[in-house]
This record gives sequence, C-alpha cells and structure tokens, in this order.
Amino acid sequence: MSNCLSALQREWRRNDHLAALWQDWPRVAGAQLAPHCRPLSLQRGVLTVGASHPQWRQALLYNRPQLISALHQAGHAVRDLRIQQHHSLQSPALENEASIWSRHPSRTDVHGMGTCPDCGRPAPNGEIKLWGHCGFCHRQSLSAP
Repeated sequence: MSNCLSALQREWRRNDHLAALWQDWPRVAGAQLAPHCRPLSLQRGVLTVGASHPQWRQALLYNRPQLISALHQAGHAVRDLRIQQHHSLQSPALENEASIWSRHPSRTDVHGMGTCPDCGRPAPNGEIKLWGHCGFCHRQSLSAP
C-alpha cells in the first residue's frame, strides 16, 4: 500500500501534472491570491487558472508575468497562462442540521414552555426569549405596516 501511495505521489510531482500544481499553488500564487484562484487545467504547457471573482481575475492578469516566473522557478513547465472566471463547486461550510435544530427557539423539549406576553397563549420559551413574544405574534409584527 505504501509503495502504491509513493508511486502516486511521484507521478503527481511530474512537472506536467496538474496535481503537482495544486500542491504547489499556495506557495507559487502567494497568500493573497491562492485562496481565491486555483489551477483548473494544464494542457500542452498552457495553464488555465480560475478566479472566484472579477477582482481576483484582474489581480491574476496584473500579476501574470510574475506568476509564470514563479511557476518556472517551482519547476513547472508552463508556457502560457489563461485566466477565467470560475465558481468553485464547493459550498461554504454549512452548519450541521442537527446542530441548528438543537438550538432552534421553537424546541419546547430544550427551552421549555411559557406564556406569550402579547397574546397570552402557550409558547416556547426560546421564541419568547428571542423575539419577546411567540412565533405567531412575531409573524404578525413583521407583516404589520
């Protein structure tokens, strides 16, 4: 197993392999650019880099000569650099649904029950603490002109 992993890492380190670029990208691109831009493809010496926002695309265009030089110094055979807008498929780190539900203000088993000071009806204490009244009164207050 370890021989297989070592062979895979050696293959990745080849100068014409995209995985080697991914591994070196934070060092080559720098701390400011790397989180917002990433190598997408490497074909026949042309590296395509995706930028998450137009401002980062502009920064890549501005720093293009320095970036190509840094890639050469890192041992990557890159002739040219293409830059395009790219939206990562990774979604931002979302909180676990169970964690959200455990704190939800309507949970009577967690927060207990109380009486809404506005309408006098039974209501979860979490809602009363959060809004000052029950969820029904809160909805009415949001829709009132």
